Amino acid sequence: MTVAPPRVLTIAGSDSGGGAGIQADLRTLFACGVHGCVALTAVTVQNSLGVTGVSEIPPDVVAAQIESVVLDIGVQAAKTGMLASAAIIEAIAPVLDRVGIGRGGVPFVVDPVSASMHGNPLLADNALDALRGLLFPRATLVTPNLDEVRLITGITVKDRADQRVAAEALHALGPEWVLVKGGHMWDDPECLDLLYDGRSFIELPGPRYDTDHTHGSGDTLASSISSALAKGASVPEAVRFGKDFIVKSVAAAYPLGGGTGPVSPFWSLDR
Repeated sequence: MTVAPPRVLTIAGSDSGGGAGIQADLRTLFACGVHGCVALTAVTVQNSLGVTGVSEIPPDVVAAQIESVVLDIGVQAAKTGMLASAAIIEAIAPVLDRVGIGRGGVPFVVDPVSASMHGNPLLADNALDALRGLLFPRATLVTPNLDEVRLITGITVKDRADQRVAAEALHALGPEWVLVKGGHMWDDPECLDLLYDGRSFIELPGPRYDTDHTHGSGDTLASSISSALAKGASVPEAVRFGKDFIVKSVAAAYPLGGGTGPVSPFWSLDR
């Protein structure tokens, strides 16, 4: 009998253009050899030019999706993407505890999607408070970009020294590990990501590609990290795997529509 692959649950919104959100998550999880399960938080009206509408899923339905999947299918890792509102965050937090996700249980990656790739806020202030107070303390790893760092901590990262200060401030909010992504630190040619566990820093440099097509990069990174955690990797091992995966996915990015195209895990089909 064929054995089921490791399972990862993504708690995120849908992108009708297919570039980011659960579409990017499931594409990446498949490419990494794991089975993806979904707790849908919102449906967006979205294409390559941007988001023009959002319809939230009722919070109790989001929470019920998590419980239904975990109690029957079981998962070896979970991640979040767009959570849409404080009410959704408040609804899922106790369910995560009940099914053993985070806080020493199933590895839990929080991609704090609170700013768009253009730096526009995607969460209200009260939702940011819920993110800080309810999810960060439950997280195995948080993976903010620099715009999200600014919204969450008030720190504007301009260089690598600021990046370390931001990592310390984020770690003080309760996660086990913090990954401060450096993709938006445009003057840094190495596109440095910084991993921190409260004791030591691990620098993860990578090439910077001359492309505008980076839609879904945060989702792809968090999902590839989650896939490695589901297979039993340590956090540093999983983040190194994710860094390599996203570098290759950015290199394979393609144009789509009249705006920003997605990063692509299709390179993995050649393996």
